[in-house]
Amino acid sequence: MGKSFDQLNDGLITFIKAQKMFFVATAPLSADGHVNVSPKGYDSLAVIDNNTVAYLDLGGSGIETQAHCRENGRITLMFCAFEGKANIVRIFGRGEAVPFTDPRFADLLKRFPDFARARAIIIIDIDHVMDSCGWGVPFFEFKGEREQLQRWTEKMPYDDWTEHRFNTNTTSLDGLPGLTRPAASEDV
Repeated sequence: MGKSFDQLNDGLITFIKAQKMFFVATAPLSADGHVNVSPKGYDSLAVIDNNTVAYLDLGGSGIETQAHCRENGRITLMFCAFEGKANIVRIFGRGEAVPFTDPRFADLLKRFPDFARARAIIIIDIDHVMDSCGWGVPFFEFKGEREQLQRWTEKMPYDDWTEHRFNTNTTSLDGLPGLTRPAASEDV
């Protein structure tokens, strides 16, 4: 039988930190919009406190999570045990995307010492946490991370990477605003 929690506790934190991947789900307000589910790997999650987690949005083919967080904030993270005791933990909350252009980004990035760049950091204020049996989740053996994403990001000069992000991540599948260029500052 699953249990509900108002926040993370030591056991839940230990479980989620042990997982090699997790899934993120968001959706727009429109009933015609696309529900987005994305797998996340690497060591890209940080527990800030019992009520807050954050993860790196390293980039990808779309900007759905950032667009949905901006529009309505609803977000769910799901962690599955692929080895050891069967378990699933879901974190329900409100997400805020802090893009690499935000003044808070550099400080937040320090929580992820293995990464020099990310498109954004998604901060989740936890509303609810649930665990469940996970008996339907198969066993999988972790063999390692795929290195292509980090290699691609790190080899591209920063200015080119920035332009690529602004040129390819402007709108979601449903036409919601994605990544936006900061307003040009005026010299006074």
